[in-house]
Amino acid sequence: MELYKKEEYYKIVGICMEVHRILGGGLLEIVYKDALEYEFRKNNIPYEREKEFNIQYKEIVLAHKFYADFVIYDEIILEVKASKEIVDEHTAQTINYLRLADSDLGIIVNFNKKTLQHKRVIH
Repeated sequence: MELYKKEEYYKIVGICMEVHRILGGGLLEIVYKDALEYEFRKNNIPYEREKEFNIQYKEIVLAHKFYADFVIYDEIILEVKASKEIVDEHTAQTINYLRLADSDLGIIVNFNKKTLQHKRVIH
């Protein structure tokens, strides 16, 4: 079976690996996001940073919103972490974001390790 959005997925993960190769682990998430934004712009990859989504509850929209770290190619949600591991809570959060954003593919990247960790999340 062909991976969903395979080319886009590999392009995004490749850029994350490049950022990790240059910056290494141990920095704050915001630093990696700044570097990723630079790379997405440089590589002409369409993205939105900190994209805001409303949360519908029954017939109302809740006051609090959620912000995806990046939405790439209008549909892939990229969640940037700088933590010990990618844990179940990160996956659950990304699945919720996918549902709220009506997207099918999420990527969680963790920059805090010796090598970049990445996880594909399908909704």
